[in-house]
Amino acid sequence: MPPKETAVASSGAAAHFRALESLYRSAPINGFFRSELDIVESGFARIRFEVEEGAFHAAGAAHGTLYFKMMDDAAFYACNSLVTDRFLLTTAFNLLFTRPLKAGPVIAEGRWASGRRRVLIGEARLIDGEGEEAARGTGTFMRSRIPLSSLHGYRPGA
Repeated sequence: MPPKETAVASSGAAAHFRALESLYRSAPINGFFRSELDIVESGFARIRFEVEEGAFHAAGAAHGTLYFKMMDDAAFYACNSLVTDRFLLTTAFNLLFTRPLKAGPVIAEGRWASGRRRVLIGEARLIDGEGEEAARGTGTFMRSRIPLSSLHGYRPGA
């Protein structure tokens, strides 16, 4: 690809990434789970969040709901970074807990693993404030009939 076309494609991808980040911020569920999404590059997304005691189960560590939500979102947005026209839907997610999360900073990393047409596979992991992996998982995401452009929060250039 000539340099000019590469720059245009790159700026188009960046606009798509910023629009997806805007979509993430607009989701009402994120009022319960304060977090920040950063789509680093095609096929890779990172979510930063703090585990707070309000998300603990009775034994004093983060409830699995938090693990699932952040890992699903990270893998989802990594995959949707490759799809510019449609909203993806999670059809399955397998999760492996490897250690409890206590209060503090956590990073969810999501990566596209395979598929590009109708179904995409993404992988995710949670890394605690000590740099230790707390969970890993794999999600399956299917193209929906919902155009990204029809979603209020999806704002290119945001």
